[in-house]
Amino acid sequence: MSYVDGFVLAVPKANLEAYREMARKAGEVWKEYGAQAYVECIGDDVPMGELTSFPRAVQAKDDEIVVFSWIVYASRRARDEINAKVMADPRLKHDPASMPFDGKRMIYGGFESFLEL
Repeated sequence: MSYVDGFVLAVPKANLEAYREMARKAGEVWKEYGAQAYVECIGDDVPMGELTSFPRAVQAKDDEIVVFSWIVYASRRARDEINAKVMADPRLKHDPASMPFDGKRMIYGGFESFLEL
């Protein structure tokens, strides 16, 4: 079964193109090192919930759009090996202040597949 890293974050609408370029570059690096899939999605139908929702989870502001993304790996072991290479890759080194989104509000985690159809 595959292993998935998932992410939810808020990107200022004015920074969406800069985020897209950053994500394209990152995705190419992840795929080069062996990720099976790299997907970035912008919110289209993500209403603000009363208690919980994607926008609430990342404290999205009125001028931000929610991004949901994931990376698929063959296994947890493959993920750990790939991520070590990605994190060491100089092509992805950046100043946190230059990021096109607030990384402190990003939610992420690793997930072991238990059902694949």
